Amino acid sequence: MAVFRNKIQKIIEKFSNLNLEELEQKLNEFNFEELSSLKLPNMSSLEKKDIQKRIDFIQNFSKTQLKYLIDNNIDNLDIFKGNIENYIGLAKVPIGLVGPLKVKGLNAKGVFFVPMATTEGALVASYTRGSIITYLSGGIYSAVLVERVSRAPAFKFLNLIQAGKFTLWAFQQFEKFKEITKYNSKHANLEDMLVNITGNIVYLSLDFTTGDAAGQNMVTIITDEICRFILANSPVKPISFFIESNLSGDKKASYLSYMFVRGKKVVAEAVIDAKLIKKFLNTTAEKINEYVNLSTIAGMQSGTLGAQGHYANALAAIFIATGQDVACVSESAVGITRTELIGNDLYINVNIPNLIVGSVGGGTSLPTQKECLEIMNCYGDSNANKLAEIIGATVLAGELSLIGSIAANDFAKAHKKYRKKISN
Repeated sequence: MAVFRNKIQKIIEKFSNLNLEELEQKLNEFNFEELSSLKLPNMSSLEKKDIQKRIDFIQNFSKTQLKYLIDNNIDNLDIFKGNIENYIGLAKVPIGLVGPLKVKGLNAKGVFFVPMATTEGALVASYTRGSIITYLSGGIYSAVLVERVSRAPAFKFLNLIQAGKFTLWAFQQFEKFKEITKYNSKHANLEDMLVNITGNIVYLSLDFTTGDAAGQNMVTIITDEICRFILANSPVKPISFFIESNLSGDKKASYLSYMFVRGKKVVAEAVIDAKLIKKFLNTTAEKINEYVNLSTIAGMQSGTLGAQGHYANALAAIFIATGQDVACVSESAVGITRTELIGNDLYINVNIPNLIVGSVGGGTSLPTQKECLEIMNCYGDSNANKLAEIIGATVLAGELSLIGSIAANDFAKAHKKYRKKISN
């Protein structure tokens, strides 16, 4: 990564004043006695006495008296088992409702109010405006088209010939890999296996469906079992292997999002009446379409993966509210927003190729997260695709509102109205 000339000059001047011998000596010192005194007690324990020990430790260490962080009304803390370590309290993020959102999906049908956990003023208001406009326009069509969750182990061999022999053998084991999948999970199914040979390295991309769970941990455990079978039975023994090669795109924005699917591919669309655009957005379909085309070109020039306004805003807020893996926003927020003119009206479409969400597992069963899912009737089995389609529709509502405000030159005005805490 390049650094500007004046910046690097300041860094060099700062380091030139250091005694490098003293610095090296400090870096090489290992103070295990000090480390032992800094260790938090009983990392996995959720017993109140151990929690209080951790609270006392951090209050003393940081010289901070905790009040709101440690204030909770949950009696049975065992519900957090498997979700947290070194527990001390709860982050209380404000939750607002977006809606009414009318969705015409394959799985989500009806009117919904969508919980969003955020501290960004104007965000919920913007998405609510978009949902109202689309409601009056007849609703949003939303559909999950494809589902896949992948894990990509890598195997290294002496040479290309060994890599080729291994690949031929691995292809023949696909049904066995499916058996291993079924044995280790009631919900997962191995759908496909892609192979990428790079010299003496073979990458296997194992593509699963994971039922109503987001499936990150599920596919990791299954892939580990498949790798164990490979190591025990392959006629060509790998020199080394790694359960994840970084080819799956896990928790990263990647070009694989456009080539394949990791999670759920969701598409949503709506046609917005020109009169509603004028009434609620103070602009026209033509102006919005002009801005979308202009911003797409600018996005290409800046090197963004995808072309859209702010998918991450909706995804992060809904993920936090409903107990999803928030780090998956990095891959889920890659997508494309597209518009067309239909006479004086506006056609708007969002494409989300990498939406990682679940209605069971992970943090979905925690108290507030469960309630947020229940608000949308999306908690439990057979609801993951419904949740994904609601999220797709919410993303579209937010895109329409944001793009409309920029097209009307009202973007700053809305933030001034709803973010009054900020002073000039």
